[in-house]
Amino acid sequence: MDYHSVHEFIGSFRFHFLAITPAATTVLIFLVILLFMLSFLLAGSEIAFFSLTFKDINVLKTKKQPAYRRIVSLLDQPKTLLASMLISNSFVNIGIILISNILIESWISGLNLTFWPVFLIKVGFVTSLLLLFGEVLPKVWATHHKIWFAATASLVVEIFGSIFYRFSKRMVRLSDRVERRFSSETSAAMDSSNLDYAIDLLPEHEATTEEKSILKGIRKFGDTTVKQVMRTRLDVCGIDNSNSFRDVIKKIEELHYSRLPVYKNNLDEVVGMLHTKDILPFINESAEFDWHTLIRQPYFVHEQKLIEDLLQEFRNRRMHFAVVVDEFGGTSGIVTLEDVMEEIIGEIKDEFDDEESSNKKIDDHNYIFEGRTMINDVCKAMKLPTDTFDTLRGDSDSLAGLVLEIAGEFPQVNEEVISGDYIFVPLEINKNRIDKIKITIKEQTPES
Repeated sequence: MDYHSVHEFIGSFRFHFLAITPAATTVLIFLVILLFMLSFLLAGSEIAFFSLTFKDINVLKTKKQPAYRRIVSLLDQPKTLLASMLISNSFVNIGIILISNILIESWISGLNLTFWPVFLIKVGFVTSLLLLFGEVLPKVWATHHKIWFAATASLVVEIFGSIFYRFSKRMVRLSDRVERRFSSETSAAMDSSNLDYAIDLLPEHEATTEEKSILKGIRKFGDTTVKQVMRTRLDVCGIDNSNSFRDVIKKIEELHYSRLPVYKNNLDEVVGMLHTKDILPFINESAEFDWHTLIRQPYFVHEQKLIEDLLQEFRNRRMHFAVVVDEFGGTSGIVTLEDVMEEIIGEIKDEFDDEESSNKKIDDHNYIFEGRTMINDVCKAMKLPTDTFDTLRGDSDSLAGLVLEIAGEFPQVNEEVISGDYIFVPLEINKNRIDKIKITIKEQTPES
């Protein structure tokens, strides 16, 4: 068989094998458009999802829309999410290249072009479209509309994430092994514990103990949520909307608070806030005085709100008091300007605060805390990193909640609940509430 015969055979094969009907062409065009749309969403998602800040994610946690919940859920495993996006986008782009190749081949098959012109047409056309719709446009758009883009693409990302989940997990494990094998040097970037250690190293003539404490408070201020500093519902005292004026006066005298929430039926129905200074001009009024006219509008905040943002809103609204609500709209507790400021400058005591706290240090290995004490405050008192119990705490923010998470059931008085190097012993239990807990740090025995 000579050269011309081979050339004619190849041309005939291309014509009969690659020739497609108009109906098939329509289907392939529709399919390639669909793949370009998927590539657009997947490419933009890489930017949209991973440019969301801690503050953005906290805002999304307060939303009830399914798309926002998907975003938060997907970002729980960022490495697996990124691997799924990259793998999915690679397969989609391969599909675009293959189908585009068939379409272009069928359109130019009658032109009798040599290999290089055909090759350049295919590469130039497909590459231009992929760069435009699969890289530049989606990533520019996602940069300027990250939350909208992430919400729009979340369902597609979740579907592809489910399809490639196992493959993505294997790829992540493989990359982690390679990284551990070849990374001989540790990262020079300072994490939180290193920064706290650096602050502690400052000499006394440059920073006092109080100033060091303030520096540490400022460092973590931007990552602290309202839920971590609020006064929980169990410790909130309020005024029933049905109380008489004399009952209100008596309640204020008992509690010594400058601001009190006013509620109907229970704390889930807070209708306002009463400022004691508003009561003073009417202190001698009769019992029939309508004190409800003095109620101020309540200010509600979500428990996932950052205290950095709350402080700014307190300043803008000229307020010192907010009611904290959970994702279901129920009252979680209250938060005041004092609670926020204490995260920076430490505990603020006034004439009505108890001088002696139930929280105390027995020795370097034994501590006693109230069950309602926040986990962050426990870590501070024990001089531990604030993330010490993060893997155990679940959704709990108080020490009592942490003990319940570890125990898996309600413990008895003096029952030891052990986790790692820590022993938790409930000392006082009132009904279904752990009031006082002893924490013991196991002493490290030197290895022989």
